Amino acid sequence: MLKTTTHKLNFQTKAISSFQKPYTNHHRKPRVLIVSMRGYQSEAFRSAEYEFEDVINSFDSADLLSQKYVSSFKSEAKKKIANYTGLALNQSKLLRSGCEELVIDREYDLLFFICQHFWDLTCINDIKGWRDKCKKAVLWIDELWAKEIENHKTALCLKLAKDFDYIFTTQSQSVNAISQLVKRPCYSLPYAVDAVKFCPYPQDPQRHIDVYSIGRRSPIVHQSLLKLSERDNFLYLYDTLKGLEMRNYKEHRTLYSNLIKRSRYFIANKAKFDSGSQTGTQEELGSRFFEGAAGGAVMLGIPPACEAYSKYFDWSDAVIEVPDNTTEIADIIAELDAQPERLHKIRKANIINSLLRHDWVYRWEEILNKVGLENTAEMLVRKTYLNNLAKVVSIV
Repeated sequence: MLKTTTHKLNFQTKAISSFQKPYTNHHRKPRVLIVSMRGYQSEAFRSAEYEFEDVINSFDSADLLSQKYVSSFKSEAKKKIANYTGLALNQSKLLRSGCEELVIDREYDLLFFICQHFWDLTCINDIKGWRDKCKKAVLWIDELWAKEIENHKTALCLKLAKDFDYIFTTQSQSVNAISQLVKRPCYSLPYAVDAVKFCPYPQDPQRHIDVYSIGRRSPIVHQSLLKLSERDNFLYLYDTLKGLEMRNYKEHRTLYSNLIKRSRYFIANKAKFDSGSQTGTQEELGSRFFEGAAGGAVMLGIPPACEAYSKYFDWSDAVIEVPDNTTEIADIIAELDAQPERLHKIRKANIINSLLRHDWVYRWEEILNKVGLENTAEMLVRKTYLNNLAKVVSIV
């Protein structure tokens, strides 16, 4: 039986390696214009957005437009005057982000713009001709809470979305509020991940990190894990700096994915779980769930009580629920460690579901379907690769 399994695994591994990655297409005229914030925004929390942009460019024909920030006394004064005037007169077209002015001089089938923060939208005011040159325009809002839309400044910025044909947002419970404000079709579109990059197979590295935690964390759980790491032979990896910016987004993403692939447990909590003043009663899926699952870690934390979580993480033990005020995290981990078969099943389910449902190619496919554009041949190649990789995981 072992020989048969090994033969199947070797066969699947060869099938996987027969595809070339990335699936970049340099032969067709670019049909998509991607507006990226990477030119002057380097916060680590934006890395998933930049990954999405680059993965799109690997299986679709796209140009990347990355604006630069103009830093001078004159430009800063001009920006402050424009924003003061725009806010006072309630005119969103007057708002300025401080980006350099660019002109679109060729035609595209689609413009795609990812905004992590509502103020990112003001960058569009410094791109001339984009609406005339792009047949369709899609805005993807990474994070916008319904409660925030009540703020005058936020609402004013968001009115710039009226020039887009379709709006997508990761915040499923913000869809109605956005749609009512901008009078444009708005849809829920969750995060995803480069599931190929984050997948631990076929290499299957050893998981030397016991618990990996990044970003927001519960102080109580954190202190309990610190004590555990000081008492036992236990590696707890966590952030020690505040306000991290990336030197290089691709290097950051590579390090991050490699750490998750080498972690037994990964902390994943509902988005902004400790910021009730910003979120109100709204609970949403954060990117951590997709990244932790794709890397095959067992996720510990607080899943959101929302329809999106129930829909996209509908398999058993997708997240082991751990309250943010527990002091018994060591006992919870010890109990799980005593169930190796259960842990193995969790890892496999997390990886397989990520490969078959949560790669960026599936999100791009949804966007193209709404816009009315055809999928590319490279998208089919990637989906086939993901399916074959899932077969490798299923027999391990």
